[in-house]
Amino acid sequence: MLLQEQNWPTIRGLSPDTPVIIPIAAVEQHGHHLPVDTDSQLLGEIVRRVHADLGDKILVAPLMWLGNSHHHLDFPGTLSCSPRTYLDLLGGLIDNLVHHGFRRLLLINGHGGNDVPGKQAAFEARQRYRDRGDLLLLFTTYWSLGAGPATTLAELHQREMGHACEWETSMMLRIAPHLVGDYASLEPIPHGNSFLPATRGWLTQDRSEPGYIGWPHLASTEKGEHLLATFSGDLGAWVQRVLDWDGNSWEG
Repeated sequence: MLLQEQNWPTIRGLSPDTPVIIPIAAVEQHGHHLPVDTDSQLLGEIVRRVHADLGDKILVAPLMWLGNSHHHLDFPGTLSCSPRTYLDLLGGLIDNLVHHGFRRLLLINGHGGNDVPGKQAAFEARQRYRDRGDLLLLFTTYWSLGAGPATTLAELHQREMGHACEWETSMMLRIAPHLVGDYASLEPIPHGNSFLPATRGWLTQDRSEPGYIGWPHLASTEKGEHLLATFSGDLGAWVQRVLDWDGNSWEG
């Protein structure tokens, strides 16, 4: 069920073991050919499909469109929360839901820049509630689950998520083709290997002048449906693990 469509007595009456999905995404530049709310639209569609399958077994919070996108701020239209402020925002959401009695909180991410503060928010919340062995505080990014869509569709060139890339452009072609601009003429911008496996601090223009990273010219509607079906299937299976958790053990 959708949290925003319920009244407070209904929410109070839910089982404290109802998994609460907290979708977190972004509004930021996506090159010349995709809208700035691409991450929010894609995550919203994936969570919508999971909700359609699981229905009243889960509670879905409104999508949090403001993310940590400071590395995109040189591109107009990007709206961003600083990492430390964003960490506090997510921590506050967790505190709200714990206060309301829920014990299984799932931050579902759809933007790479949210990864570090999102993980830190879940980690810090566990320290705040260190006397609560019944809490399950989780963070995941939707494209990090499962075997990966490229293993089941040979036509996909990219093996990992980029930015306004083959994957994201394909998914937007599937759900909002009227918002997709000229992608077929774009030259590929590879991910590159910048001192891997180390993590390098970077700004988008360090890697890409037009703002995209990947092979957007290879996008198609058919690829988009395969990606969305794969990601929503992976996320649904992961949420089922939360539903099946015994409420105590480390494994899930």
